[in-house]
Amino acid sequence: MSSLNVRAWISLVVLEVVLAAVLFLCAGTTRYRQGWIYLLLLFLMAAGITLDLMRRDPALLERRMKGGPAAEPRPLQRFLMLGASAGFFGLIVIPALDFRYKWSSVPVALVVTGDVLFVLGFLLIARVYRENTFTSATISIADGQRVISSGPYAMVRHPMYAGALVYLASTPLALGSYWGFLALIFIVPFLVWRLVDEEHLLVRELPGYADYRREVRYRLVPFVW
Repeated sequence: MSSLNVRAWISLVVLEVVLAAVLFLCAGTTRYRQGWIYLLLLFLMAAGITLDLMRRDPALLERRMKGGPAAEPRPLQRFLMLGASAGFFGLIVIPALDFRYKWSSVPVALVVTGDVLFVLGFLLIARVYRENTFTSATISIADGQRVISSGPYAMVRHPMYAGALVYLASTPLALGSYWGFLALIFIVPFLVWRLVDEEHLLVRELPGYADYRREVRYRLVPFVW
């Protein structure tokens, strides 16, 4: 097994362990069924994508592993990623506290709906990876990068963000919490600002992107924005 593959699996396991620790410590118990199902779905989807990239596009896997606030080359994007990361932490902490203190009661049907949407969000991201090998975890232009206008990119200019928004928005329901949507409200402005800033960079530095932007009108949600 290559060192890249080993690092990828270690990163995934560490993420799962950290999220599990946060979830169950905040919930005050490990008897949190929605939390266990969420962690299982996250592991299965992330592991499936990781295996696919190991086999099909190791270079993309390498790029995707170089993410987070510290990896961003510009101060603005470091700030935006820090805000988004804090919001994601809230998406885990608030539902767990909600479960502990019984702030809200989400019907099983809505929890299952959240689980389904969570999976669909990851499937859209997996589809984006197959369409675009240049989907770096940081806002930058890779050597040889070109405009991608096929697949989901024919519908919206930022399908990666669309997939991320679906799985982020589904997280509170999947974890059985209405109050978790407060963290989602916190995250969305950072994601939108990051998206708009990325577009400015692409227009300036990626040949053909300005024409693509005129052809595909919607950034994130078809027929809306």
